[in-house]
Amino acid sequence: MLTQLRRTTPRPLILACALSLVAAYFAVRYPDIKGTSVGSFVSTLLIASPSAFALFRYLGPRKATLSLLVLSIFGYAIESLGVATGFPYGTFYYGDALGPRLAGIVPLLLPLSYAPLVVGAVAAAWGTRLRLLHVLYATLLLVWMDAVLDPGAASLGFWVWPGGGAYYGVPISNYAGWLLSGAIATTLLLAAGQWSETPRPALLDSATIATSFWTGVVVLSGMVAPALLGALLLVYLLARRSHLRAAK
Repeated sequence: MLTQLRRTTPRPLILACALSLVAAYFAVRYPDIKGTSVGSFVSTLLIASPSAFALFRYLGPRKATLSLLVLSIFGYAIESLGVATGFPYGTFYYGDALGPRLAGIVPLLLPLSYAPLVVGAVAAAWGTRLRLLHVLYATLLLVWMDAVLDPGAASLGFWVWPGGGAYYGVPISNYAGWLLSGAIATTLLLAAGQWSETPRPALLDSATIATSFWTGVVVLSGMVAPALLGALLLVYLLARRSHLRAAK
């Protein structure tokens, strides 16, 4: 299977995943290196770009712009609510590593990191005719992604859980929150974009690169469970990408 994935995965994507592992090394080993905030912005933008371009090619300019706008507004809203009230994720706040924050609450970079995950999950979940099952499938994939991402991000100080949590410092309430927010986000994306044709494989690329980065972070941080989940998720996303490629 791994040999097949290597053959069907474009070399630029393999290179991007490899570079993301290098970036993970520097993020973990040299968190205070000069220019970290600028590097975070540039890397987040580069990671988000492949799926954004693919979304414009898949949906067209109008629907793609509307989709990204809707996801951005929702992302800012749900995260601001979370920081201000503790609902639906639990009590947390963002650290300074992600740069300037909107109204001093949520990082301006949020849509660049959040939207590609939702786009990737919806594309990877493609195949069921029932919209409800599609939303459920994509939501569970988002929770899977977050089970890799959140422990790593917390370890880097990207966001902070003052009360800690049972899962590598992250409370279980966070994942209940992701079930809710993920269901809403995937529903909004499908409604705004009116997805009808088989998704382009490249829609998964940003989520795949992000998974590679966060898997590298948790591996280097010695987090066994997130590392295993990240490795499995990376293989799964590449397999779904291969499936979509064959279906086109």
